[in-house]
Amino acid sequence: MPRVIRLIRQLLRLVGGASRAELQALARRGAVRADVVLYESFAGNGVLCNPEAIFREALRSPDLAHLHHVWALDSLREHRAVQAEFAGDRRVRFVRRRSLAYVRALATSGYLVNNATFPAEFSKRPGQVYLNTWHGTPLKRMGYDMPNGALDSANTLRNFVAADFLLSQNPFMTERMYEKAYRLRGAFRGLVIEEGYPRVDRQFLRAEESIVVRSRLEADGIRLGDRSVILFAPTWKGTDFSSPADDANELFEQAKEIQAQVGPEFLVLLKTHQVVHRFARDRPEFREILVSNDLPTNLMLGITDILITDYSSIFFDFLPLERPIVFFTPDDLDYSASRGLYFPLDELPGPVVTQLSELGEAIRSCLTATDSEAPNNSKDPDAASGPATRSAEWRERFSPEDDGGAARRVVDIVFRGMTDRARTRSLAEDPRTSILLSIGGMRSNGITNSALNLLAAIDHDAYDVSVIFNRPRRAQQLSNQQRIPHQVRQFHRQGGMNGSKVTHLFRRLQEHYPQLRRRPETAVEQRMWRTEWARCFGDTQFDSVVEFSGYTAFWASLLLHSPQAFRSIWLHNDLSLETRRFVGSRRRMKRSLPAVFSVYRDFDALVSVSESLNRINRDALGTRYSLSDEAFVFARNLVDEAHVLEGLRAPLSSIEEFDTDEAATQGRGRASLDGDWIDGDWIDADWIDRMQRDDGAIWFVTVGRFSPEKNQARLIRAFSEISRDTPAARLVVVGHGPLRDHLKQLIDSHGLSAVAFIVGPFANPFPVLAAADCFVLSSDYEGQPMVLLEAALAGLPIVSVEFDSARDALPDSPIRIVPQSDSGLADGMRAFLRGEVGAAVLDGVAYNRSALAEFCAVASPHPKAQRITI
Repeated sequence: MPRVIRLIRQLLRLVGGASRAELQALARRGAVRADVVLYESFAGNGVLCNPEAIFREALRSPDLAHLHHVWALDSLREHRAVQAEFAGDRRVRFVRRRSLAYVRALATSGYLVNNATFPAEFSKRPGQVYLNTWHGTPLKRMGYDMPNGALDSANTLRNFVAADFLLSQNPFMTERMYEKAYRLRGAFRGLVIEEGYPRVDRQFLRAEESIVVRSRLEADGIRLGDRSVILFAPTWKGTDFSSPADDANELFEQAKEIQAQVGPEFLVLLKTHQVVHRFARDRPEFREILVSNDLPTNLMLGITDILITDYSSIFFDFLPLERPIVFFTPDDLDYSASRGLYFPLDELPGPVVTQLSELGEAIRSCLTATDSEAPNNSKDPDAASGPATRSAEWRERFSPEDDGGAARRVVDIVFRGMTDRARTRSLAEDPRTSILLSIGGMRSNGITNSALNLLAAIDHDAYDVSVIFNRPRRAQQLSNQQRIPHQVRQFHRQGGMNGSKVTHLFRRLQEHYPQLRRRPETAVEQRMWRTEWARCFGDTQFDSVVEFSGYTAFWASLLLHSPQAFRSIWLHNDLSLETRRFVGSRRRMKRSLPAVFSVYRDFDALVSVSESLNRINRDALGTRYSLSDEAFVFARNLVDEAHVLEGLRAPLSSIEEFDTDEAATQGRGRASLDGDWIDGDWIDADWIDRMQRDDGAIWFVTVGRFSPEKNQARLIRAFSEISRDTPAARLVVVGHGPLRDHLKQLIDSHGLSAVAFIVGPFANPFPVLAAADCFVLSSDYEGQPMVLLEAALAGLPIVSVEFDSARDALPDSPIRIVPQSDSGLADGMRAFLRGEVGAAVLDGVAYNRSALAEFCAVASPHPKAQRITI
């Protein structure tokens, strides 16, 4: 029954996804309406923040009376007050977020305004103008500055690069958050607006406006009277917006304690973060202190006399009012260590306390500090750095344009096109050559390792490097994603392509029947691919795009629809032979690879990973697919020498720390690597103990995927001959894959179970190499056999059967090359036993320098910069 339920749920998800795709396709057929503006704040959590201030400014401007305004709300049953306010204005309407009306508005509105992010399916259309206002100058670290920030910030980055305008409260926000934390230098093609925050305009209240706000609080059940207001507005401490923690009770108790300390002349009100408000709004005990989510925060700040916060950006907005701020940070050490801050707490413009009991005294000190503080020209250094002086310095630095007129200036720029005298900045200029690499599924395999080696070695001062891959979810994918250097910009593709399922069905048929690709693309197909490019990369442009994974028609086709760039695709193997390779019981690449071959003609370079492999692929594919000889080039993969050497130094006992999917780590008995399920009894501790202690034993080792082309069966048969003549000989076969059980059975059938072992998978197989005596490779064919380079770094003698790329794998080091037969491989192993096979060597630094130069020459032959370093 559970299996049936899972299948039903899966079917419902597929149907739901198909329905949403059809709705998207239908909506995008409508023309873009230049007179419609779509607004969204905090994923529909109200008519709030900068979008609200911009909306009100545009609505009251006579010259913009032609505009129609659409607000996206998470529920039309809530937010009743604002809907009632505009019920009589035909220019304003409200739609439920993710509804059909929302999908249509998102696809056809001429202007899009958001203070956070549109969902994953959003792809800006030509003719749309997107303003992202964000929602505050950051005190806490953002984007790539956060732990695992590249993963958590993927949709934010995608929205930013799609925008035409980004709103910035001050130059610090532009430089620290947009340019650096979100890696927008060179990627964002629009303008950053530094005209202040429109939402701050709303807190400069006239006397009658203050009365209105206070009356609104009274109507919500807050008995304010004539008391002064202390607003307690802590940030949210969580990281996962999809399942936020409920800390409302703790905040309520803290607010009660603050009230007890300050006395009846003040009323302490609680303003929670958007994601916490849902937990508090329906609880009776909160009624008299909780500020409604529908009351704009800056209106609330306008009547606030003292602000208490922690790490929230709300205090930057409060600065222009020149009123006291107290920072309550009971978790300062933990928060600074886990999330990180851009400023030390002792530099903040107000007292910082860590104990709840200290807040009352801090508030009283604020009320008297301003009057007693020395003037700014005082020669007393202690006086010159007092709270009022520090607040003035922060106002000048972080709120220079928050003067009450920011909304008008932003509307001038976005809706009236008045940019000539505006405070705007471009982040597009970057002297580096920009490269985008598609790096595959991020599973633990040779292509992923080669990509990670390249990303670690490339000169990031000369090249602005971005990568694209499907959003990682499994443990090994996440582990590999975390190895990407922090300088690399990461685009994580999530969600499916927009467009009609009929169009996608034909795309799938093309992948299955490549002969259909011989005709030119239709306008519908071109639009589909351009839409997907815009969904993934916004308006970002690259000097060079590289399909490094090389095995998937989808990625090849997507990169071919990039804006003008030099386009190359990698050929990691003898691809003609790959089409005949069995994966399990099927030739899974018999049709998928020809679909890739059919688009080769549109790439500028077809890059094999060795010189001999280049000749093989050119001879096999060139004439058949009408490809020019000049398009075939080669660039060797890099080896991660530091990683290998570190692994070689690890003790053999550390092999117990292995990389599997979460299913295995949770004890469900099976593990998966590279998409193949393997038995849970992955390790036999006996072979480790024997490898460490078996004096006089001679250990042969091989490392590779358990699949037909690696032909470990030939090695086992050859080893059976060696074992008869040399009882001290041992064999350990390290890897993972579908032929694991077959190889075990072969060992048993030859009576080798006491001297030959099938082991793995291991995240770090190098301790096995360090403990072995000779490396043996039995593959039918290889692209660039990286395992031979790693064996050479281990200083092992190497015996390999003959295949085309074996001879140029280590041209400056001895390898015993033998015929592709059981007897030939056995003869090579005997040659080692006779002392006739010397240890292989590799100068990793020199090799990588040469290989990196090859990559740069073929992937970006006209770089802006020519600096290449290791």
